[in-house]
Amino acid sequence: MTKLVVAWALLAAPAALLAQGRPDSTHVRQDSTRTLEAVTVTAIRGGTGNEAPVSARTLTAAELDRRSFGQDVPLILQGTPSLTSYSEAANYWGYSYLRLRGIDQSRINLTIDGIPLNDPEDQVLYFADFPDLMNSVGSVQIQRGVGTSAPGTASYGGSINFQTVPVANARRTGQVQLQGGSFGSARASAEYTTGLTSGRFAAYARASALQSSGYRRHSGMEGRSGFLSAAYVGERDVLKLTALAGLFADTLAYVGATEAELARDRRFNPLRPDEVDRFGEQIAALTYTRLLGANSTASATVYRISASGNYDVCINACDQPQGDNWDFHLDFAWYGATSVWSLERDRARLSVGVNANTYARDHYAYARPDVAQKLYFNTGEKDDASAFAKLAYDVGAVTLFGDVQGRTARFHYVPDANAAIAASSVSWSFLNPKVGATWTVRPALSAYISYGVNSREPARSDMFAGFDNLDTSNVAFVGPFTTVRPERAHDLEVGAHYGGDDFAVSANAFAMEFRNEILAVGRLSYIGTPLRTNVPRSWRRGVEADATWRPTERLETGVSATVMRGRIARFTDDETGTSYVDVAPLLTPEVVSAQHATMRLTPSLSATLAGRYYSVANLTNTGNAALVLPSYYVADVTLEWTRGAHGVALHVNNVANSRKFAGGHVSAGEARYYVLPPVNVFVTGRVGM
Repeated sequence: MTKLVVAWALLAAPAALLAQGRPDSTHVRQDSTRTLEAVTVTAIRGGTGNEAPVSARTLTAAELDRRSFGQDVPLILQGTPSLTSYSEAANYWGYSYLRLRGIDQSRINLTIDGIPLNDPEDQVLYFADFPDLMNSVGSVQIQRGVGTSAPGTASYGGSINFQTVPVANARRTGQVQLQGGSFGSARASAEYTTGLTSGRFAAYARASALQSSGYRRHSGMEGRSGFLSAAYVGERDVLKLTALAGLFADTLAYVGATEAELARDRRFNPLRPDEVDRFGEQIAALTYTRLLGANSTASATVYRISASGNYDVCINACDQPQGDNWDFHLDFAWYGATSVWSLERDRARLSVGVNANTYARDHYAYARPDVAQKLYFNTGEKDDASAFAKLAYDVGAVTLFGDVQGRTARFHYVPDANAAIAASSVSWSFLNPKVGATWTVRPALSAYISYGVNSREPARSDMFAGFDNLDTSNVAFVGPFTTVRPERAHDLEVGAHYGGDDFAVSANAFAMEFRNEILAVGRLSYIGTPLRTNVPRSWRRGVEADATWRPTERLETGVSATVMRGRIARFTDDETGTSYVDVAPLLTPEVVSAQHATMRLTPSLSATLAGRYYSVANLTNTGNAALVLPSYYVADVTLEWTRGAHGVALHVNNVANSRKFAGGHVSAGEARYYVLPPVNVFVTGRVGM
């Protein structure tokens, strides 16, 4: 333990704290209230520019606004390098998921204002629980690879951190959005920002409501959400309260459809209309940040995250009206604290952070129509503590980086009182180091190299082999919690960035080598969660590029592309016992590309054409050419008219009416697909003040 503490103290690095030279105290006083609000986010991110040796893409508020018509997070982030996503309902609201470099979102670190979002048990965030979240987000950074250290579960395929709308330097403004579109979709949103008052108070609030029938049969949804951010902004400190709440209900569509079913009905949903989902989730956080001196800041956040809800799943005789529906319930509460201290002096920038949280989630179920007698009641408890230290040091035009995170976690399972099995626990400890260097060739051109290692424990569903409850009927099959081993990623990144007035490009090569990767097998459990297993050795290697070009003041174009190859040294199918050697991992296309062009037709009117291409991807890890997700290309067109704070946007998506698929899985040896929505139209009106 002593060695771990020393390592935390010696290695460190907020790429986020990079600045050219030492700031004078006058400059600090002028900018303190504008920058203090983002201290924690800045310490987590790879820098405010391109100084850190990480492969990343940051979407600004302006970029998010151009993309957005209320889509869920995975869908609005489409078009960034190596990111793929799909929607279960073939719609833009509801359950949707993303992958980075073919790695699913349960293994991607997610934070908002430095608060961890990955559920401690299952290490996933269901974005559907927070409808219209992106309306209150000021920027998003997507790091690919192990990236920089952050609170919560370690990034494995990457990390995505959200910064909410800042209030300290915002002007007083308000906006109402009204939207209607295909599939019976409607959305309304209202927001207001006070600006900084004479009493040094600032606040932002938003309320949203949306609903849709969904494209697939009986896949409709309703969502409500609210966001509040209020701050006292002093000359040297900021006290900020953040609250986010969401309510969501839908008819489930998590099972895909076969090609034969889709040939008869493109909208086919094999689940029953009475298989429904209802959830609410809340986040509350209080952050205090203080400027300690001309070169030092400290920030501390306490937070509470809670959720409750239930979903109905047909267990037996599902093709009959009297089929057996089980009503599964989940309720959790999660308390934590995060603190960051940063120091900048001469050629060195140091940042040290800690995070600790405690979590408990109850799992129980009923067999409908009896909702009085529980079938079982069990609880999963998890405690997590981590610390990181980051150091950036300038040697001429080269900045050297060190970043190390130490993390420990413990999971404790309390079984049902009638399960006739004992409570059990498992603990993990990890040390996650990263090193790198950035060479500033000239102000517009830089190059970087980095190497990092991150380790991550299995999720509860991995350890439980997809079961929601353990008792004497399945505990022997599942085995001890240590059966599924932690996974580890070794990541080498080499890249360069050029940013000119009219042209900018970032490009990098990567090699990710995995040990004991917890890999999806392509099938779903009886409650709809992906089944996964360890594979001893696997890798993903490739190149990524992201470029924008503005040849004239009226035209902007951009392209991103990834060419990647992934391999599993040996995969053994649990169902058949057959082993496969040197096969590609599932849902990992070798080519992913996105393109866009925006033309300003008049001072008030612009048009954007955007397209995305995804090459063929496997649906299993067996190399079976009959079980694949075919390649596809989809194009969208946007027309936007703005005048001052007012505007109207017309989004026409999938203009060529592609009839391909965005995702899929395998059931009983047959491929099942999540379809792309057909050509669809959304109109959004904005009225501002």
